[in-house]
Amino acid sequence: MEFSHYSVMLPQCIEGLAIRPDGVYIDGTAGGAGHSRAIAERLTTGRLLSFDRDPDAVAEATRRLAPYPVAEVLHRDFASIPEVLAEKGIGGVDGILLDLGVSSYQLDNPERGFAYSVDAPLDMRMSREGATAADLLNTWDAESLARVFREFGEERFAYPIAKKIVAQREKEPFTHTGQLVDLIYAVIPAAARREGGHPAKRVFQALRIAVNSELDQLSRCLDTAFDCLNGGGRFVILTFHSLEDRMVKQKFAEYCRGCICPPEFPVCVCGNSPRARLVNRKPIEADEQELAQNSRSRSAKLRILEKL
Repeated sequence: MEFSHYSVMLPQCIEGLAIRPDGVYIDGTAGGAGHSRAIAERLTTGRLLSFDRDPDAVAEATRRLAPYPVAEVLHRDFASIPEVLAEKGIGGVDGILLDLGVSSYQLDNPERGFAYSVDAPLDMRMSREGATAADLLNTWDAESLARVFREFGEERFAYPIAKKIVAQREKEPFTHTGQLVDLIYAVIPAAARREGGHPAKRVFQALRIAVNSELDQLSRCLDTAFDCLNGGGRFVILTFHSLEDRMVKQKFAEYCRGCICPPEFPVCVCGNSPRARLVNRKPIEADEQELAQNSRSRSAKLRILEKL
């Protein structure tokens, strides 16, 4: 299948990075190299490191960025940014971009098992390594499955779905997406199935997040990658669901927070000062023109932070 990926809010992301031709930049989620190529086109003596843990994405990004000597594609995840920079002797970077969306290629390629719209192997691994979604469904207990569905998918019927999964796998192990979709349809009441889009959407999202440890990876990156930015460097992050956006919003607010002394203190004793500023006070969302081209942009939120 041809690798396709729509680069969400491309102009806004590039503007948010405030690219200097001689700067050093990281695209932590190369995907189809749309954002990476736009960055590379604006560099002269600068440098671009494009990360991705999906081997298919790495191969495609390498092909698409071949005309740009300033760009290097790495088969690494964005949580390893500090380690990679240390390995390469790079002291700091001028911008980091994370597009946390699943690529169209991953969603639309049946063999990857991300989509609930086609019957395919229950995989969902971005890296193609480690435990699959089927492994989780066939081995985790009902309480663990319910917690994942509830916390990562905000699924109201998390426990009934989990309980049914455990009962059904005793008769036949889960191997394909269609089995899970059919089970969800059977468990969720008819009235609830008519609300909020496809009834399997939340469970599939939750499984994907769990299989790929997405929130853990994002948390590690937010904690460590900021320190890799040079003064004036930008941290630009596109999120696609409320769990990610909440983490980014809270961590950005933490970096921008000044004195944390109680208000009754006459003078500051904590010595805390802001380390960054928010470039946009509220998240940027896709405009109507982009939504007409790509409906998957509807849930995207773009936040931009500048290191002081």
